[in-house]
Amino acid sequence: MALLAALLCVSSYISIQLPFSAVPITAQTLVINMIALLLKPKKAGITVGIWILLGLVGLPVFSGGKGGFGMLAGATGGYIIGYLAAAIIISLLKGRKNRIVRHTVSVLIGIPIIYAVGVPWMKVMLGIGWPAALTTGLLPFIAGDVIKCIASVYICKPLYRIVNAADDQVRISARKS
Repeated sequence: MALLAALLCVSSYISIQLPFSAVPITAQTLVINMIALLLKPKKAGITVGIWILLGLVGLPVFSGGKGGFGMLAGATGGYIIGYLAAAIIISLLKGRKNRIVRHTVSVLIGIPIIYAVGVPWMKVMLGIGWPAALTTGLLPFIAGDVIKCIASVYICKPLYRIVNAADDQVRISARKS
């Protein structure tokens, strides 16, 4: 969990600010998908929750190396909350087996959850209409997010066994203690 939380922090620095949008392109969606695919729902939620708390206390873990409550209360705050919801829901949908098709469907369902929270939040915070919100907070990101979804599934395929084997070892060690 800690390694994935750290990876999420680092992914926030991989950020490209679009001149027409308050929302940057980041590697965060890739890592959110990875967290959801590798961890059980509770652990996925805790991992993303830790990242949010780190950002809220001011550590520079949000997109572009920013932090503080202002980020959550700002135009991109809905995406941050959407990450938490998506990580838990994707993790619930993925099932218990390492199946590429099911994982792909799960992450493709999860990305719209991020948009469903982020776009309306951005609309309200910026005081813009739906056409502007969709044009700046959704449409430019769809193709890249689909690519990140597919990449996350294939990155996690070999890691799934390793992470779950390590998790099993921790449980076995705890029982012996």
